[in-house]
Amino acid sequence: MSTLSVNHLLGIKYLNKKDIELIFSTADHFKKVINRPIKKVPSLRDITIANLFFESSTRTKLSFEIAQKRLSADIINFSESQSSVNKGETLIDTVNNIISMKVDMVVLRHPKPGSADFLKQHVNSTIINAGDGANEHPTQALLDSYSIKQKFGSVQGKKIVIVGDILHSRVALSNIYALQLLGAEVMICGPYSLIPKYIQDLGVIVETNLLNALKWCDVANMLRVQNERMDFSYFPSVRDYTQQYGLTMPILNQLNKKIVVMHPGPINRGVELTSEVADSSQAIILDQVENGVAIRMAVTYLLASKIKS
Repeated sequence: MSTLSVNHLLGIKYLNKKDIELIFSTADHFKKVINRPIKKVPSLRDITIANLFFESSTRTKLSFEIAQKRLSADIINFSESQSSVNKGETLIDTVNNIISMKVDMVVLRHPKPGSADFLKQHVNSTIINAGDGANEHPTQALLDSYSIKQKFGSVQGKKIVIVGDILHSRVALSNIYALQLLGAEVMICGPYSLIPKYIQDLGVIVETNLLNALKWCDVANMLRVQNERMDFSYFPSVRDYTQQYGLTMPILNQLNKKIVVMHPGPINRGVELTSEVADSSQAIILDQVENGVAIRMAVTYLLASKIKS
C-alpha cells in the first residue's frame, strides 16, 4: 500500500505531488462510501482523535467530525471557552494533558501562525493543521484542488485566480502551494493593500483589476475579507471593495466563456459575491463542502495508517 511521505499534515509546503495524488485517489474511494446507504467504515475504530479548536469554526470542525465518525474513530471535542486555557494554561500543557489520556491524533485550529509546527515539536501525537492564523489551511487547499480536478478531470494547465484578502488568508497560501504542485497557473487579484509583498516570490501573477483576472482564468476562488484579522482599514469601505472586487452575474455575463466559481466559506453574500452568483450553476461551493468530507477522511485514514504501522 502507498503511504504519505509525512507523518503529520502541517502544511501543503511539506507535501509532494505524489502525496497529493495519493490523498486524491483515497478520497475517490471515500466519496463512494459517503454516497452509499451505509456511510460508515470500521477503518479507525481503534484510533482516538482530539479536535482542538482554539478559534471559532463551523464548516471545518463539522467536516472533520463527520469524516472521523464515518471512519469509526473515537472523538474528543475541545472547547476553549470551557477549558483551563482561560485560567492561563499553555497550549502545550493543554494538549499534553489530553494526549496523556491516550489520544492518537490531534486536529488543531489556532489563531497563531506556526502553532501546528510548534506543537509537533513538543508532543508525541500525529498533528493535522486545521488552520493556524494566516499561515496555512492544508485540508481546505486539498479539497479546493480536488474539486477542480473533479470538475475538469485534471488541475494541470488550468488557470486559477484567487480573489480578495490574500494578505490575511491561510486559504490563499495553501492553495498557491497545492495548485502549483499540481501544474496549475495561479493569479492573485485584489487591492494592493491586501496583497502581501512576498507573494510574487511564489511565482504567481498579480492583478488588481477583477475583470482582467476573470477573462484570464478558468476558475475564480473568491475569498472573504477577514475583518477579524485586521487592526486598521485596508480599503475605504466595504461598499468600495464590493464595487471593485465583488462578483456579480452581470460581470460573469461580460465574459465570452463560463468560468467556475469557488468559495471556501463563510460567504459574505453581497460583498465578495452576490447570492445570484453563489447559487448559480457556475458555482461549485456545495461540491467543495461534500469533497471536504472525503478529503478529510482520506487525510485522517492515511495518517492513521502510519500510526498503526
